[in-house]
Amino acid sequence: MVNWGNKRRYARGYPVAVLVGFEEKRAVLWRIFSKVVKPDVTVELKGEDRRQLYDFHESVVDALRPALKEGVRSIVLVAPMKTDYAKGFFDHVRKHHAWLFRSDGPSTATFGELVGFAGRLDEVLELVKTQDFRKVVDETTSGDADRIVEVLEKSLSENTDGTALLYSFEEIEKLISGERDPSSPRPQHLILTNKYLAETKEKGRAQRLLQISKNRNVKTTVIKVESKAGVRLSQLGGIVCITEPRKK
Repeated sequence: MVNWGNKRRYARGYPVAVLVGFEEKRAVLWRIFSKVVKPDVTVELKGEDRRQLYDFHESVVDALRPALKEGVRSIVLVAPMKTDYAKGFFDHVRKHHAWLFRSDGPSTATFGELVGFAGRLDEVLELVKTQDFRKVVDETTSGDADRIVEVLEKSLSENTDGTALLYSFEEIEKLISGERDPSSPRPQHLILTNKYLAETKEKGRAQRLLQISKNRNVKTTVIKVESKAGVRLSQLGGIVCITEPRKK
């Protein structure tokens, strides 16, 4: 059973989503992992005119960038009933950050929206237990998983630009954890199923690999084995690393 609040007894697990709790004068960002919730960044709204609101929305986008860079693509927006805080931010993103919605983009995100309060840890801990939250996360991660399957299939069928796929844990571990060689392929995206992560005999090494991937700016995605992408990934062994082309 997942204990979202006890960080001493449980490892944080793998990244699931970023939750953004909007209030009247601020937005509070939370990292949602499979086993814990961690506070991330609080962005303050410093005024009420249009320019200050624009700057506020831009600051929230900037606060999301580190998670996007790490490969987290599911963004859940939460705001109280009868407010337009979340909608206003989403409209801003649609207008000024089209790169977040490009199906073939490197940082494409999927947004979901919930009514509620997410400014304090106790509020978030209650929210993540609800069926509505699980439904929104399933929908956003499903969209991300579909894009991943497209990338995998494209890499498998075309491979015209020198990219490669690695399927062996040992090979992937060596590539990501070892010394960087300019002539070797560069790890770009590590993808594995939650089942692989839970059942591998090398749990410690797998968790260490996830941490090293984060430290070395390798995008990392853990997907549900029941999803379309999870089924396809299971056929490939449950873990894949997409590499960038070799340098000539």
